[in-house]
Amino acid sequence: MPKAEKKHIVSHSAENMFDLVCDVEAYPEFVPLCESLNVQSRKIKGVKTLLVADMTMAYKMLSETFTTQVMMNREDLTIDVKYIDGPFRYLDNQWRFEALDDDRCEVFFAVDYELRSKMLQLAAGAIFDRAFSKFTAAFEERANEVYGK
Repeated sequence: MPKAEKKHIVSHSAENMFDLVCDVEAYPEFVPLCESLNVQSRKIKGVKTLLVADMTMAYKMLSETFTTQVMMNREDLTIDVKYIDGPFRYLDNQWRFEALDDDRCEVFFAVDYELRSKMLQLAAGAIFDRAFSKFTAAFEERANEVYGK
């Protein structure tokens, strides 16, 4: 079903980009279609943080909330998102940040999902596809705002 992968070089450190993506509470400010995000729980163990969060994505009259488990690994600079509940049949999302030098990194973003309902897939699939394809650009723009160009 819908799958997207993107690699992109940005003019920010891998650590800064990792921190930016880990700041999930700020997503409603800049992530496409993200209307709200609520962290249910957060557990920190060494370099890893595990959280469970509800995200509501909305577009015009369509609004869907889903729950994910997010594993943030500071040592590897990776983030893995696993689906728990909501309108999807499945949802997997990965982020990786690879340092190229002190001020540049390659951002890898991948998402693979399928909505439960064929009707919802027809109605929202194209909207979700467009939003997911714009995620890396949205995070790069946010990094420029937070860290400067």
